[in-house]
Amino acid sequence: MNLSTHYNKIYEEAIPKIREDKYQLDDQIDSLSDNRFGITLLIRPTIEIKNIIQQFLEVIRAIDPEQYYYPNSDLHITVMSIVSCYTGFDLSNISVSEYVHCIEKSLVGINTIEINFKGITVSPSAIMIQGFVNTSSLDDSRNNLRDNFKNSGLEESIDKRYSISTAHSTVVRFRKEIRNKELLIETLGKYRDFDFGKFTVEKFDLVYNDWYQREKFVQQLHQFKLKN
Repeated sequence: MNLSTHYNKIYEEAIPKIREDKYQLDDQIDSLSDNRFGITLLIRPTIEIKNIIQQFLEVIRAIDPEQYYYPNSDLHITVMSIVSCYTGFDLSNISVSEYVHCIEKSLVGINTIEINFKGITVSPSAIMIQGFVNTSSLDDSRNNLRDNFKNSGLEESIDKRYSISTAHSTVVRFRKEIRNKELLIETLGKYRDFDFGKFTVEKFDLVYNDWYQREKFVQQLHQFKLKN
């Protein structure tokens, strides 16, 4: 997949929807009864890049403070949603060690990955930082995970919602009516090619998480180090 083309397509389709008030609000992000949980394999950006992202978020927050902004602790790139969040998922009902073994097998031969966070894109429900990878290692690891979990007999919901293929990080979710749409769109346009920086991925984290990867709910289950 050409990531630039993919990100551009998402952006070009979303902007008219925002202008026409056809964007989507997340009505569960403030719910006290949201009990959707799952397990995810993810990447955390470096603190330096997180801080640059927060500078961007401050600009957007000044335009529209009512939206949901990800704090540094929650910023991530999803490698694979192993079990997509759903109400009733209970960590005690699975064998974490079996999931760890399946992931370890999937990462054999996967080397370190460099991700370049360059530019932003927007969907009808969120703002995202665009991530670009320097090798096929991320795609290779995802394909290995698909194959190995499919044949494992373990509970999984890989690709049930959509087949993940990007390296983006969601940083804003729309939860209230958007204020000053034109100023927001103009500002997003200024950051379309903004360079947030590069970082080398040396490890993947397996976590138990809620839908939004909020720190207060996330439990780290295992860490997988990639080979240099």
